Amino acid sequence: MELVAARTFNTLYIWLDLAWLAVFAAVLLARRRYAALIAGLAAGVLYFLVDYGIFHLLLGTRSVQGASPFWLLLWLSFSYGLTNLAWIWLLLDRDGHAVEWSVLVVAGWLAVAFLSQGFGGRFPLIAIRRGTSSYHGVMALVLLAGYLALVVRNLSTKGRAGKRVDLLRLLAIGIGVQFAWEAVLLLAGIRPLGLRPLIVDSLLETNLGMPYFYLIHRAISKQAA
Repeated sequence: MELVAARTFNTLYIWLDLAWLAVFAAVLLARRRYAALIAGLAAGVLYFLVDYGIFHLLLGTRSVQGASPFWLLLWLSFSYGLTNLAWIWLLLDRDGHAVEWSVLVVAGWLAVAFLSQGFGGRFPLIAIRRGTSSYHGVMALVLLAGYLALVVRNLSTKGRAGKRVDLLRLLAIGIGVQFAWEAVLLLAGIRPLGLRPLIVDSLLETNLGMPYFYLIHRAISKQAA
């Protein structure tokens, strides 16, 4: 059964989101969280290459109505990449402010979504959709490969519990970040009603990258120490 991730929003949402991204980046700079900011920007580039290059141009599973696909997907990729991946990086930092960073990100998403829905009635509408059945199997395989490597690593560290990867924490971050994003879109009416996209996307879309994000974060943090 085809699983379609769709959104309908007005252009006020884009302008508000751009303002929010500027505020979020300014907070990261002010707090000298440069690695988190760079990780978010790098993720935006990666997401754009995947979303526009592969999903839109190569596979034709991403469609955009009411805007230029290039510019719309460029904004969308950096909107998702900057906030989500910077948030993940901050959570992996374990700096004692996980609650504060989480409240900041989710509150920003809620404000942008509901302000645009409440005051954007006269702004043009944009509709985007992405069919996912053709590649969710590949995404699940990537998820399996990453977590399998960490599971094998943990199983080989008997008697050294302190050196084991906290898999429950990685799962909580990978699933929780995507769930928060999807839930805001659903509650604001930007996503169509339906639990299946919420559940499937939360389990796969960001979570598949968590083992790799963890290893990258660990390697960079060791070099910086």
